[in-house]
Amino acid sequence: MNILVILVPAALFLGGLALLGFFWALRHDQFGDPKGHAARILSDRYDDHPAEAADIPDTAARNPLDAPRRAP
Repeated sequence: MNILVILVPAALFLGGLALLGFFWALRHDQFGDPKGHAARILSDRYDDHPAEAADIPDTAARNPLDAPRRAP
């Protein structure tokens, strides 16, 4: 029974810490657009592959180390 003297305050402290973290996330708009993120991952518009060099104007002025990756 003496262990409850340690476990109950520890549980209350951790629960309060989690509650503060949740309220921080709410105030800083962390849950602002969950459906938009779900749709964005399926869209071709936000592809992680860069455009081909022919599609980018003024490729001669670019650094050759920044050449676009080719899709396999």
